Amino acid sequence: MANEKFYVTQEGYNDLVNEHENLVHKVRQEVIVELQEARAQGDLSENADYDAAKSKQSEIEAEIQDIEYKLRNYKVVQKNEKVSSVQIESVVTLTNLSNQVKMTVKIVGPTETDLSDPNLFKIASDCPLGKAILGHLVGDVVDVEAPKPYKVKIEILK
Repeated sequence: MANEKFYVTQEGYNDLVNEHENLVHKVRQEVIVELQEARAQGDLSENADYDAAKSKQSEIEAEIQDIEYKLRNYKVVQKNEKVSSVQIESVVTLTNLSNQVKMTVKIVGPTETDLSDPNLFKIASDCPLGKAILGHLVGDVVDVEAPKPYKVKIEILK
């Protein structure tokens, strides 16, 4: 992962910064309190609360390190109204040609798909659908191939 760039939208970058701040200044402190309370119970060798708190602490620290790595190696992708092809930040309306189901998706960086937006389905630029439509234009019909034996034709409507 040396010098791997993480492409994010400005919203995604802001969310990463906010999540980092929450983990470092709130969640980490809560886990420290849990550890202190578990230690106060006495014998640590058979203390399930202590083991759970240590495990939680390890998970939180790993998540903090992951976010810090991403923040050191990010590139914010700017929305460019003049580009007509699908890119990160594009909101795209598609039709699945096998069942005629239409959907609207926003293409985001690989780290942003877990961000909640109930009004818009986000897909990562590195998932099979994202990879298939990046760089294509309105009216293009593309094949989407996933790791499982699955293939579908998608038409880009707008």
